[in-house]
Amino acid sequence: MIAQETGTVLEKRDAWPGVSRVWVALDSDGSRVSALSYLDIVGTPKPGDRLLVNTNALRKGLGTGGDAFVVANLDAEGETALPEGHMMKARYTPQQMMVNALDDPASQSHDAIDALEDLEGMSVVVAGLHSAVGPIAAGFRAHSPAARLVYVHTDWAALPVAYSRANARLREEGLLAATISAGQSFGGDAEAVSIPSALAAARAHFEADAVIVAQGPGNLGTGTRWGFGSIAIADALHAACAMGARAIHAPRVSEADPRERHVGLSHHSRIVLERMLFPSVEVPCVPAPNRREIDESIAGSYASINRARLARGAQQHHVVETSPDGLEQALRNLPIRVSTMGRGLDEDYASFLYSALAGALAASEATR
Repeated sequence: MIAQETGTVLEKRDAWPGVSRVWVALDSDGSRVSALSYLDIVGTPKPGDRLLVNTNALRKGLGTGGDAFVVANLDAEGETALPEGHMMKARYTPQQMMVNALDDPASQSHDAIDALEDLEGMSVVVAGLHSAVGPIAAGFRAHSPAARLVYVHTDWAALPVAYSRANARLREEGLLAATISAGQSFGGDAEAVSIPSALAAARAHFEADAVIVAQGPGNLGTGTRWGFGSIAIADALHAACAMGARAIHAPRVSEADPRERHVGLSHHSRIVLERMLFPSVEVPCVPAPNRREIDESIAGSYASINRARLARGAQQHHVVETSPDGLEQALRNLPIRVSTMGRGLDEDYASFLYSALAGALAASEATR
């Protein structure tokens, strides 16, 4: 069962678009905890308000940011306004909500999205971790500063777009032209029923020159071959290929992860590239003259994957040498602190570089 507890708001902690965090004193033991409130779901709690909060992650000591989550404000006043929209997200949960989707028949963009048959080579960069979004944008902007880059937030991890402070900052600074929440995820600048319709909406409604597809924070992995949330990147890459896009995978890479399966080219990227994809996609690599030991390892992994695919009669992926020139500075100039599993740019440079390389690769065909 869900661990739900009552408590009283002590004071505001902080806020960002779509989110308010407050300090709460729990009734059960008087402990002071941080509680996160999604404004679209429960509004903004005030000091003195009585709250019902989900403390599952806190009680289990899970790495979900250290927050409880506000389920309901027991002192909320006034009538609840009927929600707009015709599309339900978080369906059949107590938090299900109605949203206006761009591909809904009532949307002004419905006909344009429905009429779009082909993405005409638009670059679609698909990544397995949310921490890749900023670096991809940095690499893209380094080469195409005026092009329109749209982020499709999937439902493979955190469902609320608002949970990501990094995404909010990237939007505020103009590195992302828009965010579309696809599937069961919610809270973007626009909503879409599926990843394919989100790609169509990015092009038809937001006039995107390129798109990033990635999950929100909170990747789930079991250490097994098939048991990780971002294995769904295969579905997104298939959709991009089927719709006539230029499909690019931003590989998961590390030179500092203590888990051997993630060192070099992570087994998450390896299993997708080798076993889960029918069509070929593009993957970036550092040009041979500039390679470090980690880069040679990744190039060797790509070659091994392509040999295995060739033996099965599958198309080989396109390994594209992409210059890293200027990308370190682009990463350092980001308005967010890049981090993956607690490691920053200087602790695990390769992790962020390869995402930036994917962004730079996407920019090589951008229309602006």
